[in-house]
Amino acid sequence: MTSSLPARDAAPVPRLIATDLDGTLLRDDKSVSARTVAALAAAEAAGIEVFFVTGRPARWMDVVSDHVHGHGLAICANGAAVVDLHSGGTFLEVRPLERPTALEVVQRLRIAAEGTSFAVELTTGIHYEPAYPPFFFDPGATVATAEKLLFEETPGAAAPVLKLLAQHQDLDPDVFLALAREAAGDLASFTRSSPTALLEISGLGVSKASTLAHCCAERGITAAEVVAFGDMPNDIEMLTWAGRSYAMGNAHPEVITAASGRTVANNEDGVALVIEEILASL
Repeated sequence: MTSSLPARDAAPVPRLIATDLDGTLLRDDKSVSARTVAALAAAEAAGIEVFFVTGRPARWMDVVSDHVHGHGLAICANGAAVVDLHSGGTFLEVRPLERPTALEVVQRLRIAAEGTSFAVELTTGIHYEPAYPPFFFDPGATVATAEKLLFEETPGAAAPVLKLLAQHQDLDPDVFLALAREAAGDLASFTRSSPTALLEISGLGVSKASTLAHCCAERGITAAEVVAFGDMPNDIEMLTWAGRSYAMGNAHPEVITAASGRTVANNEDGVALVIEEILASL
């Protein structure tokens, strides 16, 4: 399968490429192929900015740290943070999930989906409940109930919450997402990027798309001048917003429906393929 580019006169010259990482830019072994590195560099040489837009926290951006050239800006935690990779992941902007709101979400989900366990992603790291699948690569995590993890004696004194994670051992992932949105969608934004029943919960209105739109507006870049890539439901808003968007060959069915185009799978360098075609068409 090859990518399907729009007609040359159907879209303006792109000024920015926004790409998800896991399942999109990265291969399944979390590597970035030489072809992809070359394509990103060629895009920047042609004057096209590159943004990494991911659900990952800033501290997990080491997968692309060796390939950061001009493209030093990353939107992390599904839009909750904008970081500068050139300075080791310095936070430039944070769009937090307020702790009282997060606590209300926890309480509602405990009722709506008994057996749900939670983790709390802060700007300083992740902490989780005893029943939550442990993060063995985060040995400094505090293990306690979500209520204790979200507690702060003085409002605003503790580290900002980037996102809440909710995990269920038995529910179908899409069913869990729909159930959670019904139970607490008026309080926060719910999405998922895992093949398991693991939800990612951000502040209301916070998404990859909303933060990307804000960053583009600051640079005078319109949605029509953006090309976006993704593979999972947490990419849908971004793919819908961008003037041109591509679902990976390995993408979730809803992502394929949302995107305006499709490319080959992440293990086949689908992002690089489209970038090469775009540059050849300029």
